[in-house]
Amino acid sequence: MSNGEVGSRLAIALAFGSSAAVMVLELVSLRLVAPYIGLTLETNTAVIGVALAAIATGAAWGGRYADAVPPRKTLGPLVLIGGALVMLILPVVRWTGESLRGGGTDLVFLVLAVALFAPAALLAAVTPMVTKLRLATLAQTGTVVGRLSAYATVGGIAGTVLTGFVFVAEVPVSTILLTLGGLLVVSGAALTVVLRGARTAVKPVALALIGATLTVVAPRPCEVETAYHCARVAADPNRESGRTLYLDQLRHSYVDLNDPTHLEFDYIKSFAAAINGNWPDNRRLDALHIGGGGLTMPRYLAATRPGSHNKVYEIDGAVVELDKKELGVRTGPDLDVTVRDGRLGIRSEATDSDDLIIMDAFSGVSVPWHLTTRELVADIRRVLRPDGLYLVNVIDFGEAKFAKAEIKTLQAEFAHVTVIAPTNEAGGNFVLAASDRPIDQQAIASRLGPAMEIMPDPAEFAGDAPILTDDYAPVDQLLTPFTS
Repeated sequence: MSNGEVGSRLAIALAFGSSAAVMVLELVSLRLVAPYIGLTLETNTAVIGVALAAIATGAAWGGRYADAVPPRKTLGPLVLIGGALVMLILPVVRWTGESLRGGGTDLVFLVLAVALFAPAALLAAVTPMVTKLRLATLAQTGTVVGRLSAYATVGGIAGTVLTGFVFVAEVPVSTILLTLGGLLVVSGAALTVVLRGARTAVKPVALALIGATLTVVAPRPCEVETAYHCARVAADPNRESGRTLYLDQLRHSYVDLNDPTHLEFDYIKSFAAAINGNWPDNRRLDALHIGGGGLTMPRYLAATRPGSHNKVYEIDGAVVELDKKELGVRTGPDLDVTVRDGRLGIRSEATDSDDLIIMDAFSGVSVPWHLTTRELVADIRRVLRPDGLYLVNVIDFGEAKFAKAEIKTLQAEFAHVTVIAPTNEAGGNFVLAASDRPIDQQAIASRLGPAMEIMPDPAEFAGDAPILTDDYAPVDQLLTPFTS
């Protein structure tokens, strides 16, 4: 066939568009699977590995197939079927995840891997097939291959940047996948009709329609899809004014709309015990909170210690908006909420400016490692007043290697570290308290509920755990997720 059937501009558009589509799929897949298996370095690595394997397989298969069968027969169906399979990713993953809620993470990832690999490999085969169509003479080989490879790379960059900075921030994952799949199906159908005839496009189009329908009716675990989380607020059936904020599949915060002094979670009660055991009742505090969630502790402090000032750094602006919409949050002189990364927020704080800093930004297996390191702890110590208190919520299970490392890290900077641990042997929420002045453990212990206790010897518990630093903080590898 002559290369006129696929002109230069169309060839560039196909190489650019198919590569962009693969990168959109890769990034959206991370968002899609996060509610069920968490978003960690290991999750990111695994999904990227699947995408790269698909690209390599598609490129090799596409090149070989282009030499065996005229690309004009396969190019259109390739894009068309790839688009149809894109529309099946969301319903397959969400139905699997919802049916295995609370477990089966390996199976959820396996389903995602298969669902992602198939369309990504088909789309990756487009560039070598288009290249074959554009090769008229051997004298043009370098120019054609180099040019199309360059545009394919630019397409991959465009897909990555647009997804990360625009698509995920502005529209739901379901809309992204439906739109992407629809564009691919329409493009593939048009190519198929032009290069092969209309009859070949019927079955793939039918598959795409099925995928689109399933996507529309698939479970939606989110009330709000934020840039970082799948978020929703659920009413407590046992307490009329009780509300639970879920981030991904985890209960992140509990708020009583009518009674801010009601604390539901044991670790939050431990925060309160540490605060009330450290300062006289009703003393006002200047408190800084890293991680907002449902803003349970700022509300509690405002209610129990009138005149206190609470400043919150929450990285997810959509969670703050959900708090205002569903949980009745009102910002003002006593409650200052800033949408900002906690590390940058701490860096901007004045020296000796706060009595209390609470770190509650860790969620299950998703831990921002840069909020765990000695350098961050040193900056927190700078911001705290000499009699200040630093509280950290650390979630860990089993051998609790991450909790031990964080204890060791706090001990490297603060003179006194107290650990409030769950009484069960499995683990859970550890509340770490650090200060440069002695901590009244007896006063704290008298205020703890039956589910939590003061650890007698944190240094012995931490043992030879590593000190986490900006240069070495393997948090994802240290964490032991809850699997029961």
